[in-house]
Amino acid sequence: MPVSSPLLQEYLNQLSARGVTHVALTDEARAVLSTATARGARQSPSTPAPSPAVGPVGRGPIPGGSPSPSSTASPRSAEAMSAQRSSPTGTPLRPTQPTSATADSATAPTRSKRELLDELAREAENSQPARDLGTLRDVMVFAVGNPDADIMFIGEAPGAEEEKQREPFVGPAGQLLTKIIQAMGLRRSEVYISNVCKFRPKIDDGRMQGSKNRAPTTGEMLACQPYIMAEINIIKPRAIVCLGATASTGLGIEGTVGRLRGRIQEWRGHPLAVTYHPSYLLRREAEDGGGLAEKRLVWEDMMRVMETVGLPISDKQRGYFSRAR
Repeated sequence: MPVSSPLLQEYLNQLSARGVTHVALTDEARAVLSTATARGARQSPSTPAPSPAVGPVGRGPIPGGSPSPSSTASPRSAEAMSAQRSSPTGTPLRPTQPTSATADSATAPTRSKRELLDELAREAENSQPARDLGTLRDVMVFAVGNPDADIMFIGEAPGAEEEKQREPFVGPAGQLLTKIIQAMGLRRSEVYISNVCKFRPKIDDGRMQGSKNRAPTTGEMLACQPYIMAEINIIKPRAIVCLGATASTGLGIEGTVGRLRGRIQEWRGHPLAVTYHPSYLLRREAEDGGGLAEKRLVWEDMMRVMETVGLPISDKQRGYFSRAR
């Protein structure tokens, strides 16, 4: 049976490499897999074989579908991933397929990155796996920024203001992110900003949600996973910055920000940094009258990113928020 989630595929490959031949499943996970198996059995014999497992983003297939040795991602268990692929009503998500924009980026070099991203945005707008969940709101918020950016910032999901303006990171947290980008000596238009989930998650049925937001679930991120992976493949950034633990989890990297931050790691051929979400900095600012210590930690992470992509760092920049140390 083809495995639709790259995170699940990679996890199963890792287990197989260690000699593991059986994985425990919950009743819910078993029901999802049984439904998928039955669907596959009903397919015509002429149905094309599933695409081979792909390696690090921007590279070709790995023979046998083995995981990339350079990846530091630690996917969640097969049991959790399988169970999360069902909607709250118990209807399994249809397997996600490679986007046409992803395929075109490898086979049609004459198409611009902007054209590929525009096509990808149209596909995300009509994402049936995401809409079938029933837990995401209707407005799709894609991304913003320079397709040729060296640095790609990834958050978790759009909030109320982002939904209204159809642009990621435009609320208070987004305004702080813009200030961080400017402190790096860049303009917002020179970087690329996106989210692992393309729709604002609902609270209850979403009708009385107002300005309240919540983090996306694993299932919601999996439904949108093909789009963020395709964006990375198209942009090919020189560095990725995950803003918060939800964003890094959406890429299959497990752990708290406190454990993951403070270094540049290799993820599918890309240098990647994990740091605190701007909304966390705003909360800390309100709680202790400044949150300078946390701001300094984020700034240290940003200087590592600047060094990675070759941006100059002045003595003045190196001293930002140093009073908190």
